[in-house]
Amino acid sequence: MQGFGRKKKKDPGTGGEIPVHAVQTGSFHSWEHPSLLSGGTTPQERRLYGALRESVPIIDAALGKLVRLTGGFQIRCRETAVQTELDHWMRSVQVNGAQKGVQSFLDVFLEQLLLYGTAVGEVVLSPEGFPAALYNASLENLELRQDSPLELNVYRWEKGEYRPLPWPELVLTAAMRPDAGSAFGVSLLRGLPFVTDILMKIYHTIGVNWQRVGDVRFAVTYKPSTESDRAFARERASQIAGEWKRAMSSPNPADFVAVGDVSIQTIGADGKILDSNVPVRQMLEQIVAKLGLPPFLLGLSWSSTERMSSQQADILTSELEAYRRMLEPVVRKICDLWFRLQGLSPQYTLEWDAITLQDETETAQARLANAQARKLELEFPEKE
Repeated sequence: MQGFGRKKKKDPGTGGEIPVHAVQTGSFHSWEHPSLLSGGTTPQERRLYGALRESVPIIDAALGKLVRLTGGFQIRCRETAVQTELDHWMRSVQVNGAQKGVQSFLDVFLEQLLLYGTAVGEVVLSPEGFPAALYNASLENLELRQDSPLELNVYRWEKGEYRPLPWPELVLTAAMRPDAGSAFGVSLLRGLPFVTDILMKIYHTIGVNWQRVGDVRFAVTYKPSTESDRAFARERASQIAGEWKRAMSSPNPADFVAVGDVSIQTIGADGKILDSNVPVRQMLEQIVAKLGLPPFLLGLSWSSTERMSSQQADILTSELEAYRRMLEPVVRKICDLWFRLQGLSPQYTLEWDAITLQDETETAQARLANAQARKLELEFPEKE
């Protein structure tokens, strides 16, 4: 980070001073302090949500699909030269350590927002005072405090205490569905730990039962029938055990030969394994309902009619539009900073990409039907 100093540069747009510095929200010694997202998720909750994502594949798949389905956007401005320069910056700006493009930053930002309910990022300036990078901050390195009902401040751990950031204007924050009177968001996975705990117990039990049943165990019983047999019962039992071991360990099919009353039974053959289809589906239904994705997008082949699938797609579209509304202030703050530091007035429009081709098709069909109805109304006006 040698190129990042702490000098200041005049802002051509506002006449103020723009700070130039290294990453404020980054920390390489996060283990030295107990991080607490005040009023929001605690470190224990964040570890719990991370464990849920790792242990339940549907949750991990749903988060990834929600991020991808939210889609991209375009920034439109009037001047062609400014548009070309802006598009180049949006595609090539450095993001974290190994990514490029504003879209890469937003993908990580939205994933953090869905998982923890609150996301924090930062615009990093170059020594010349130009937005040179975007950084997704880890919540483990920061503390967020609601110092007033309308103010949310970010603090970092420094020299044994939490201190406010020197340039909070460059910090990007977002909260998902905060409670009334709170600036902290709630995770999309809130309410799922109890359900997933039951689901994981069922899966663990299924694994244990199949491990026992799949690796078949046998009970070989020898019953002496005469007095002479009882006298040599120990020796004959040892011979039977040796012969049985030889037959079972042979790589090729081998016969087991024994003399006397010998019975062989499979251990656990009479036990009945509980049917897990109903309880597993009940738990999965709760998870799918919380994640807001249609079952077929998660690989669940549940019966669904064409009309039901269409309604589920409409509901998913509304969910994705809600996520876009959460991200739009972040995108606009990044663009406003870019325009101001270029000495330009932030005049632009933000256009989101169409969510799906099916959505475009249905919208076009609806517009066509409305146009045809309007045409008929003009050609055949109603008579009084």
